[in-house]
Amino acid sequence: MARSATTTDAFNAIAEARRRRILDLVLDGEEHSVLEFVSCLSASQPSISKHLAVLRKVGLLLVRRRGSNRLYRINALKLKPVLDWVERYKRLWIQ
Repeated sequence: MARSATTTDAFNAIAEARRRRILDLVLDGEEHSVLEFVSCLSASQPSISKHLAVLRKVGLLLVRRRGSNRLYRINALKLKPVLDWVERYKRLWIQ
């Protein structure tokens, strides 16, 4: 079976470690700029921007403009399908 394109599926989007790290950084519910991600992740701005674009496209991040900056925050509701899938396995580790 072919995999869904990364840009249309939350599971594929979070399969990449750097994108999971970005989600960890926005877990506080606050807005964060690209430069904050670049600094925290020690990665280039173009690389971070590509990861942010993927997370935005699948709906895991919301973005708003403030002047010339874009501010990102989590849209945790879009992680619900991931939680629902993992929940099926919960009984295996709580026995």
